[in-house]
Amino acid sequence: MHLLELRRGVGLDFAFGKRSARFCAALVEALKDTDGHATHAWFFPTAAFYGALVPLFSLWAMFSGASVFPSLATGSGHAHEMLFGYALAIVAGYVSGPLPRWNLLLLFFLWAGARVSYLCVPDSWGSVFFNGAFPLALAIQAVPRFALRAKKWRNQTIGPLLVGLTVAVVAFELARSNDGFQLQRTLEIEVVLMLGLLMLFMGGRIIAPAAAGQFQRQGFELEARVQPNVEATLILSMATAILLAPLLPLVAALALLIAAGAALVRLFRWRLWQLQGRPDLLCMGVGYLWLVIGLVLMATVLLDWMAPAVGLHAVMVGALGTLTFNVMCRTQLQWAKQDPAFSTLIPAGTVLIALAALSRIVATSAGGWSGPLLWLAAGSWALTFLMLALRLWTLRRPPRKKRSATPASRPMTTE
Repeated sequence: MHLLELRRGVGLDFAFGKRSARFCAALVEALKDTDGHATHAWFFPTAAFYGALVPLFSLWAMFSGASVFPSLATGSGHAHEMLFGYALAIVAGYVSGPLPRWNLLLLFFLWAGARVSYLCVPDSWGSVFFNGAFPLALAIQAVPRFALRAKKWRNQTIGPLLVGLTVAVVAFELARSNDGFQLQRTLEIEVVLMLGLLMLFMGGRIIAPAAAGQFQRQGFELEARVQPNVEATLILSMATAILLAPLLPLVAALALLIAAGAALVRLFRWRLWQLQGRPDLLCMGVGYLWLVIGLVLMATVLLDWMAPAVGLHAVMVGALGTLTFNVMCRTQLQWAKQDPAFSTLIPAGTVLIALAALSRIVATSAGGWSGPLLWLAAGSWALTFLMLALRLWTLRRPPRKKRSATPASRPMTTE
């Protein structure tokens, strides 16, 4: 009997050892392949998986009093990880571009160290160091790409914006280490507004050429593409709101309303509802519309007409959730030489994120229904990003080059 158990144990250990060896071999191969490949192959799947779990663990810690991750048991801890963990990881994956292997590993290590240290020892100086070092390393990698290549002043927006995000995050971490709660709340709004400007800019640069290409295939021409004058209005009004929100909230609120109006005009001119067979671009338009709504609600927050949670979650869940979900899925699909127009995950995820955003906003003033609505929001969000993480993981490797190209059933979009 003992001999049989020993053989079984050896067999299990051997099987486990084979799986571990395969995993290690795959990891080593992935490390070899990172040189010259896009950063999103690492950051997008990880950010999607992490972003799916944070709301669930946060609600669990708040309602059950569990001490597994005490840093997530407060609203500020939840916001910290969704802003600086989830959102900044996607920014890193999108703006960094191809990186040398060790640069990518260092950036990813700093992000992972920031997450682990904040979850386990949030009040330690190690947590402050990692959470400040990651955006600093990201800025060092990404800012020169935009500062050196951009010619027009509108295209140079990303560099200063990334520097501003870095300064805000580092200041937030220093304020957190010194119990500066009011300063943290101010910087939290600043970071959300900066992310709003980033979404307005990058969203337009993604949607406009993609919509123009599809209209061209339909035999029409989209005249209103980037819309430079509207984009300039967006940049200047959002910059005004970011700079004046802590000092002159009334002027900042007016600037946000101007930005929201300009974004709505821009979205209407794209005429996305006339696109044929492009649900992926319609979903990007939904995210842009969420951003318009979020900016209006943030203006009411600055005027003290509405609870901060309403505006913050309209931007973070509705706009950021929808746009980052679509951008991650589209980027990885196109990288794998697949057409995002055929993806059923994109419209399904967009609907689920809308459900999550509406549930979270209504929960702010729902009384006894707040608990179920919060769980509905967290569950819808988690389901969406877990599905996305699984899809991104299957697309993490670049497609192998074929010797003889075969004609596709449908031409890929040149976007």
